[in-house]
Amino acid sequence: MNTNKIFTLLTLVLLLSTHFSVSAQEFETLTYYEDDSIKLELDLFLPEAVSSSKIPLVIYVHGGGFSTGDRTGGHNLAKFLAKKNVAVASISYTLFMKDKSFSCDGKLPEKIKAIQLAANQVWLSTEFFLANQEEYTIDPAQIFAAGSSAGAEAVLHAAFWDRSLMNLYENNLPDTFKYAGIISGAGAIMDLNLITDQSLVPVMMFHGDSDPTVPYATAAHHYCPTNASGWLMLFGSKSIFDHIVSMHGAATLITYVGGTHGSAGAHFYQDQQPVYDFIHQVLEGKEVFQNQVYRK
Repeated sequence: MNTNKIFTLLTLVLLLSTHFSVSAQEFETLTYYEDDSIKLELDLFLPEAVSSSKIPLVIYVHGGGFSTGDRTGGHNLAKFLAKKNVAVASISYTLFMKDKSFSCDGKLPEKIKAIQLAANQVWLSTEFFLANQEEYTIDPAQIFAAGSSAGAEAVLHAAFWDRSLMNLYENNLPDTFKYAGIISGAGAIMDLNLITDQSLVPVMMFHGDSDPTVPYATAAHHYCPTNASGWLMLFGSKSIFDHIVSMHGAATLITYVGGTHGSAGAHFYQDQQPVYDFIHQVLEGKEVFQNQVYRK
């Protein structure tokens, strides 16, 4: 092999090595909670530009029916927001429903436990960032939680559940802590009465109105018959939106007419601009939330 070919190959190897090194530096993997039985990690994406002021943070929770999926599901959103000076932590959490059914033939207590575990672990990740806010220049008053499908159910319950009643860990979140906002893709909550004047925060939702899995309005999960072992009533995006508007709260609903459960990732996997717009509007205190946008 002549010298030119050797030089070309070495240059190619160097370029590939540099590329993968840059890719590897896009995020940092951190352990946000560990005990004798579990180790929970997150991928933290920080803006490239070093800021002297504290920045917003989005904690992202992936979907997958509490049985599949992983934190790479939040990477596209994280890369997009990091370019706009918003940090993103895409978390792993306990997939309690792995090898179990989360459908009509499942067990109701297990389905509730799966949501409770995930919501608790959202709290644990939040606690991690409150404890390390100086190191990562996170503004504790600007922490958002976002999730798709199962992840959306996790963050909605994390926002509105009474932590003193639903706590599974020794959680040190301040009693006064509230998320700056919630972003839900095809999510639902088990009880609208959890959303009170005291717990209310701004919420952005997007959902297909023909979703056969998580109801767009109010119905049983998977539209199960009432005699099913996994029967669970859920209040979907439209019901949450109407409830918050009736309370004169801040809510945005993007409805995909004819859309199915695939709409859960519509603004996380691509077209992330509406998510950034919502975050920006919340932080600017703009009252532009009480509206519905229908897209075919």
